[in-house]
Amino acid sequence: MSRYLFGRLAALFPTVLLVALFAFFLMHLVPGSPAAVMLGPEATPEDIAQLEREMGLDKPLIVQLTTWLVNLASGDFGDSIFTHTPVLQLILSMAEASFLLALLSLMIAMLIGIPTGILAAVNRDSLFDQFAVTSALLVASIPSFWLGLNLMLLFSVELRWLPTSGFESLLHTGNLANLRYLLLPAFAMGLPSSALITRLTRSTMLDVIEEDYVNTARAKGVRESAVILKHAFRNASVPIVTVVSFTFLNLMSRGVVAENVFRLPGIGRLIVMSIMRRDYPVIQGVLLVVAAAYVVLNLLTDVVYVFLDPRIRY
Repeated sequence: MSRYLFGRLAALFPTVLLVALFAFFLMHLVPGSPAAVMLGPEATPEDIAQLEREMGLDKPLIVQLTTWLVNLASGDFGDSIFTHTPVLQLILSMAEASFLLALLSLMIAMLIGIPTGILAAVNRDSLFDQFAVTSALLVASIPSFWLGLNLMLLFSVELRWLPTSGFESLLHTGNLANLRYLLLPAFAMGLPSSALITRLTRSTMLDVIEEDYVNTARAKGVRESAVILKHAFRNASVPIVTVVSFTFLNLMSRGVVAENVFRLPGIGRLIVMSIMRRDYPVIQGVLLVVAAAYVVLNLLTDVVYVFLDPRIRY
């Protein structure tokens, strides 16, 4: 196990390096110049060229890449071209809203998807099972932005129960009531995501619910709830953990839409503004952080497998 973890951690660095190279060259292939965006449409070519020299954008790509990688190795992600704020500091200041939004959305998806999938499998071919399967197909087809706008119209405009936009940091205020800013976007993202969890939970439970060890537990007089949760669900949980991990990563990427609809100060909104401004250091920094998060979360998922199923060894 330790050798496996060491190998996976060692693979983190070349993965992040490849993402860094991809992000650097991709950003420089995009037409348009940050200097032209900053100076506006009235700027002359001479003004743009002068600002590019001051920003170091006139140097050859290999020189820019070498400088950036050397700074990156020392933990320096550079400064934003527009705000002149360190990129890492800017990302960390926006990460709270994005992480809490994805986590809350995942909790909603799991609270809806896992119990529904278990009940549908236990009551196979019943009216509830048919309703759950049909509802999952319908819910999966709902666009998050459309659902978010309708939730905003109902709960914010008509009922005035929840705010329409904005976010107050929990780290700065320590007030858990600030989570109310995330409830609508989290439900708009979590409800469609629950469909995949529901269908996978149902299918994996159906695969194990008639196994010999489950029937043996019933024959020994074990309560049905313990048979389902302790024996059947635990053995069906490995693929469910996989899809939950995938769902969390998917929610992190889909947060771009929700953050712009609800005007949340998150990484998704940050990267949209940075792309519009051609803010190369911020875009590259966000891509690197997200890639590292993907690799680390996949590693944690593999570690969880061992605790769920002792037969798994690396």
